[in-house]
Amino acid sequence: MSATSYDALIIGSGQAGNPLAYALAEAGRRVALIESSHLGGSCINYGCAPTKIMLASAQRAHHVRTAGELGIRADAPVVDFAAVVARKDRLTRESRAGLERKLTQEHPNITLVRGRARFTAPNTLHVALNEHAGTTTLTAPLIFLNTGTKAAVPPIPGLEDAGYLTNDTLLLGLGELPEHLIILGGSYIGVEFGQMFRRLGSRVTVLDTAPRIMAHEDADVSAPLQQLLEAEGVEFVLEAQARHVSRNENGVLTLTADTPAGERRLRGSHLLVATGRVPNTEDLNLALAGIETDEDGYIRVDEHLRTPAKGVYALGDVKGGPQFTHISYDDYRIVRDIVLHNQSRPTTGRPLPYVVFTEPQLGRIGLSKEQAREQHIPFRVSRLPASTIGRAVETGLTEGFVEVLVGDDDRLLGAAILCEQGGEIMTMFQLAMAGHLRYPQLVDMIIAHPTWAEVLNNAFQRLERGK
Repeated sequence: MSATSYDALIIGSGQAGNPLAYALAEAGRRVALIESSHLGGSCINYGCAPTKIMLASAQRAHHVRTAGELGIRADAPVVDFAAVVARKDRLTRESRAGLERKLTQEHPNITLVRGRARFTAPNTLHVALNEHAGTTTLTAPLIFLNTGTKAAVPPIPGLEDAGYLTNDTLLLGLGELPEHLIILGGSYIGVEFGQMFRRLGSRVTVLDTAPRIMAHEDADVSAPLQQLLEAEGVEFVLEAQARHVSRNENGVLTLTADTPAGERRLRGSHLLVATGRVPNTEDLNLALAGIETDEDGYIRVDEHLRTPAKGVYALGDVKGGPQFTHISYDDYRIVRDIVLHNQSRPTTGRPLPYVVFTEPQLGRIGLSKEQAREQHIPFRVSRLPASTIGRAVETGLTEGFVEVLVGDDDRLLGAAILCEQGGEIMTMFQLAMAGHLRYPQLVDMIIAHPTWAEVLNNAFQRLERGK
């Protein structure tokens, strides 16, 4: 079979692959973008966007439920779960359709190929087309791998037979509100889904092997978040090792776990596995192209996202490291500038902001206290209760805190923001860090009153030497 040649091949329509296809096409390059499933990758289909769409419904229900705190009488909300899912599905379809228009109508230099690709030689891909439409062979001097990840499923006896959900399958196909949702994993996916389904009306139990949720955070950051979620009725079973899963003839699921207090048997209607992700690399035949993976299957790249194979780059979650949409998009910018503008910026040293979209949000930028200690970086720390923020008091959203770390040169080292608008406040601190501002400049800045941004004036008033 003869091969079709392009200037560039991109495998995966994720948050790095799509903008890279646009940029290359607009520069006059002929591009084939290969996607075996839905356009948009994890973010649009079973990650950021659909999660936040459903979170918005859960938060609105909670606001109605708690309206009496602000003097508003309202009946208890009735959650129409089918309507919640239908809204999420509609917005997701609109996003996919918009991407398809851009890829197929607005950029004539892009060819969208629906199928599953694998290497047969360096710079050569064999694509098994979807819907049994045959195969095709594509070649190009530049190939970009943006194949993402899928949910990791632990080898728990009985799990496969009992049935389970992942965030992928839950967001793509769950049609009923769980009566009791058991969640394996207490990191950001577990806590976001835990609060969401509790507010939508499910009973929720979260299990984790660690002694606390969000174990990569400082203990005095994760503990208040856990307390907030427990106050809403989310149950946590920690230091728990799932040992067996079963489901009886009535559809009741039983998860047996070993805990410090002994064996626990948890009975529920649905089980969500949120124990991490694994890369989509097993079917790519990477070795035929001279591309290496680590022990977990992630593609090895250098600081410029290049693999050992000439002309082959890996972008987004498939290369390992922090798995966030904004990191994938920055991967695109790094590769775009290398290929099109002869500019080289490394992945090392770039900031890593992230937000856990519970309510209140947890926003994080820069160093945590534990990271500063591990790196022997002297720091001062100030923690301001959200209840001291004027805007918080006025709106009744007083839970949480604002914590900032400052170095000996008075510049910010990091911030952890657990409060209303936590992600937005964190981003303001990130801007100050990017501008190398010293904290007295923020303290003395004139900021409109009454805004959440005023916390930049006040966050440093309790600075103490970190231990």
